[in-house]
Amino acid sequence: MNRPRFHKEGYRIILWSFLLWAGFSLAVDALSPYKWLTYLLIFAAAVLVMLVIWFFRFPDRSHESAPNEVVAPVDGRVVVVEEVFEPEYFKDRRLQISIFMSPLNVHSTRYPIDGTVVYSRYYKGKHLVAYHPKSSELNERTTVVIDNPLVGPVMYRQVAGIIARRIVNYAKPGMKVRKGEDAGFIKFGSRVDLFLPVDTDVYVVIGDATRGGETVLGRIPIRNRAEKAPQTANEDQKG
Repeated sequence: MNRPRFHKEGYRIILWSFLLWAGFSLAVDALSPYKWLTYLLIFAAAVLVMLVIWFFRFPDRSHESAPNEVVAPVDGRVVVVEEVFEPEYFKDRRLQISIFMSPLNVHSTRYPIDGTVVYSRYYKGKHLVAYHPKSSELNERTTVVIDNPLVGPVMYRQVAGIIARRIVNYAKPGMKVRKGEDAGFIKFGSRVDLFLPVDTDVYVVIGDATRGGETVLGRIPIRNRAEKAPQTANEDQKG
């Protein structure tokens, strides 16, 4: 049986949660006039600590996919599958697949495909609800582009929601990354958008549940790299 794993972004929060629970329990035990009330309050606080631990779980994931197939970067539910104009990097038409994460989902982000990071940028922004149609453009977010030698560049965007207040992005220009590896974390509710070539063969529809690093979203046709080269790498910077 595999031991439970927790994401490193949660280590400090989990430790502080335990310390606060211990201090709260001692205070309640000393001040409460009723034993039943003491036990009830300590139990309720313990449940909150367990929810924090549950939020930062980081399960092992494996996938069976072809090199030109894209896996879901996060756990959640597909809320968008549509062709859009992507103005930030590609500046052309792309197929957008968006996955919404509830606070109960695993919130680690995983790389959707193998390749080299050629673009990574952070933007400050608003905190609209993550399913708002403009959240991808207006909210706090990071944009990452991975250049795959078979299919070309693939973009994903971590988008903060109304509750999420911190996005962690590990991708840096020049990094070699593997599909399904840990790419970062979004704390407390959010969404992730992917931007794929318009001729991608999509395997999912709106409403489908996804598992990060495991669910295969679609297959991108293998390219002749002379067709279109990716843009020059950009330094990770704040917008």
